[in-house]
Amino acid sequence: MRSASHKNTFNVSLLSAGQRCVVVGGGKVATRKVNLLLDAGAVVRVIGMDIHDSLLELSDAGKIECEAREFQVDDLTDVFLVFAATDDRSVNREIGRLCRERGILWCSVDGNWNQGDFITPATLRKGDLTVAVSSGGKSCRWSRLVKDNLARHMDLVANIDMIVLGTSHQQLSLQRR
Repeated sequence: MRSASHKNTFNVSLLSAGQRCVVVGGGKVATRKVNLLLDAGAVVRVIGMDIHDSLLELSDAGKIECEAREFQVDDLTDVFLVFAATDDRSVNREIGRLCRERGILWCSVDGNWNQGDFITPATLRKGDLTVAVSSGGKSCRWSRLVKDNLARHMDLVANIDMIVLGTSHQQLSLQRR
């Protein structure tokens, strides 16, 4: 049996372009989630009492909608996905309960993560290729380290026209290899 600090997952890539998504909270973690959603083409709304300057800049540029206020139940109307990213675990848990009642996918970025519907893996994008690394919630740091290592290898591979694997010197001369 798995502990509460680990969950089996079924990894998918959500087609969220054009979908309305809400991030409740306005700090650094909320900012990372907003950027993930923007990369996916989602329509993003941020609701929080203290909104990070980078989110306000995105709002001023017309890329997201920001509202500096407390979360309200009506914020879940016609929403596809929610990140509960406040610094209050009880608020995040309540957001999750409300989402669950309405059939909205939700993720909590704190200790409530294992009560949500999904977790976000460490993600690497190079052109059309996306690599996602997840430990099922066991170690975000480990996932991030593996992703960063893969990124270095992908940079090397992107600069090579051809890779030859497993060629024996007994089969091909050095010049042909």
